[in-house]
Amino acid sequence: MQADVARKSDIGKLFAETKKAFGQLDVLVNNAGIYEFGPLENVTEEHFHKQFNLNVLGLLLTTQEAVKHFTAVGGSIVNISSVVGRHPLPGASVYSATKAAVDAITKSLAKELGPKKSA
Repeated sequence: MQADVARKSDIGKLFAETKKAFGQLDVLVNNAGIYEFGPLENVTEEHFHKQFNLNVLGLLLTTQEAVKHFTAVGGSIVNISSVVGRHPLPGASVYSATKAAVDAITKSLAKELGPKKSA
């Protein structure tokens, strides 16, 4: 099933279809992402929001929904980031910022969800 993970309504459908097909959810891999490199003068609100909505908000929204579907045994969440989150490249300021955010979110959620067996 295809879904835009930056849209909460799509995420709900994605997880409903997953549950219907597999019965339960054991793991979430947040791998959806986009990048658009360009110099600072080319950064627009659209450029910024397009990347942050998918790379950061989408990760948060899918994780939020996945946790609701994990059983009492728990589940696993894998977030795909990039080295540019720690070592930004010229022309990749927005993309690098999204991946730095993914790194920070992953560490925060590991502390929050780990004790609940959802990390």
